[in-house]
Amino acid sequence: MTPWTTRSGALSPLKLITFTALWLPAGWLALQAAAGWLGSKPLTEAIHQSGDWAVRLLLISLAVTPLRFIGAWPDLILVRRMLGLAALAYTALHVALYVALEAFDLGKVASEIALRIYLTIGFVALLGLAVLGATSTDGMIRRLGSVRWNRLHSIVYAIAVLALVHFALQRKIDISEVTLMTGFFLWLMGFRLLKRYGRHRSLAALLALAVAAGLMAAFAEFAWYALMTGVPAGRVLAANLDFTYTIRPAWWVLAAGLGMAGLAFLRTRAFPERRRSFTRDGLVEPAGETP
Repeated sequence: MTPWTTRSGALSPLKLITFTALWLPAGWLALQAAAGWLGSKPLTEAIHQSGDWAVRLLLISLAVTPLRFIGAWPDLILVRRMLGLAALAYTALHVALYVALEAFDLGKVASEIALRIYLTIGFVALLGLAVLGATSTDGMIRRLGSVRWNRLHSIVYAIAVLALVHFALQRKIDISEVTLMTGFFLWLMGFRLLKRYGRHRSLAALLALAVAAGLMAAFAEFAWYALMTGVPAGRVLAANLDFTYTIRPAWWVLAAGLGMAGLAFLRTRAFPERRRSFTRDGLVEPAGETP
């Protein structure tokens, strides 16, 4: 098997496109490094960019489940493992670049990880991703059994929380992208809660989830500034109603949630025959594919 083929050996355009796309951030980073576009501290900038992509890819991997169910696109399951492994790869690159920044002094690196809480959190997240990556093969699924495998891989949610906290602690002042990613994560978790209770195809439930995720993103941003910085948190909260200069992350979270609700409407109302097929097929999660 190659990354762009199915288990039967047939070419999967979806896997090929995904595999190619996953190389683009690394290629762009390499181009910036070669052209001298990474600023006065190129290693530091490269560390930040690789870490940002690790978090983004982790959340994209978690978005596969709602897209499969809301968009009636079961083939997306073919690329979820690839996305998760890519998140691990970019995390490993993030750490390798940090080691390079410290002149490959592993003793100092270990000391920094032990003494700096945001590095400790990030390192724990890396270990968790490494465990998930090592147990992501079909052989490990068979060896562990689907129940134990699913239980183990449910730690991906805790890993995502750690990654977001690490992300926020690195950014310190401007946490706009952190807020955006946090809002998306809250929506993803909310969808899984709806799915547990069989409400994930309800348009009303998806609309309520979109509003709730947007509000929670705004509150998370407000709480961060209130607790962690000297920036007046009230001004940040009020900025959510000021569209003069920028659109705050909470609104983008709301828009994304409404977009998913709109997709659900199209699938279940405008194309009812697709819904019947989707329901008949069941789209039950295969063994070892819950997260």
